[in-house]
Amino acid sequence: MRSFLSPGRVALLLFFLAAALLPFFVDPRGHLLRVAAMVLLFAAMAQSWNVVGGLANQISLGHAGFFGLGAYTSTLLFLKLGISPWFGLFAGALVAGSAAALLSIPTFRLKGHYFALATLAFAEVMRVIANSWASLTGGPVGLSIPFMGSQPAYFAFRAVSSYYWIILALLVLVCLVFHLLATGAIGYRLRAVRENENAAEVAGIDTFRVKLTASVISAALTAVCGTVFAQFTFYFDPDSIFALASISVRMAMIAIVGGLGTLAGPILGALFLIPLEEVANALLSSKAAGLSQFAFGVILIAAILIQPRGLMAYWPKKRHPAGSRGA
Repeated sequence: MRSFLSPGRVALLLFFLAAALLPFFVDPRGHLLRVAAMVLLFAAMAQSWNVVGGLANQISLGHAGFFGLGAYTSTLLFLKLGISPWFGLFAGALVAGSAAALLSIPTFRLKGHYFALATLAFAEVMRVIANSWASLTGGPVGLSIPFMGSQPAYFAFRAVSSYYWIILALLVLVCLVFHLLATGAIGYRLRAVRENENAAEVAGIDTFRVKLTASVISAALTAVCGTVFAQFTFYFDPDSIFALASISVRMAMIAIVGGLGTLAGPILGALFLIPLEEVANALLSSKAAGLSQFAFGVILIAAILIQPRGLMAYWPKKRHPAGSRGA
């Protein structure tokens, strides 16, 4: 029991409890709750990326492709066939997971920045296809989800608080999946691959299979986040949903700033970066073009230089006897 109720887990439970109660203390239709919902959504996206980027150290810049596949698959199934986004959510995860499996065959032969560039190219190809295939995707105009009032069976709600609680549940699910992976046998294999892939192969680990599993799970979870994003915002286009800077890089930066490969890192990173970006935009966007993005970038660089291991590095580490493992 003492191991289960470690200080870190107690802090996470308190955070989720406070997050669940937030809509009762703020305007349920106000801007603050929408920002809080985006914080939770980007935390879920970063945690999804953390599966492959943190545990296996495969720095992907193509997760916007999986995010967009989830959004487009569920939305097109709804608009064209009338299928509820609740079912489209699983279809999007299946499509993204399959794409990740196919992408892994050539890209896992690459290392470091070559792998990152190859995954970036995947997201860019998805953006070009979505822009060009206007008869299906709407092209540069994008897709709009018609407002249907409150119809829970079709993932439609009037109150922002309803979407907020769904996003919170998604974050809990993604964190649970990450925790199970990190503490299970696959987590140890992924960490072995991260430290030294050649040594892991000598030790008998099927490195390709392990990385493939992590990549497929990460892509599927990211696609689920894309579906929820589409339903929450009601509109998206190829240049926004497949964007390198606002989707792929932001996922990675949130995980890195919070603490790469840790359970709470993406949550801390999202709590730090998303409100900071909102404040910078509110205070500086009217002063000069690009000033808010410049200030945000300077603060982001400073945060990484001050603590390269992320905010989780400031969390006190519990010492364990030799031969034991921490939670």
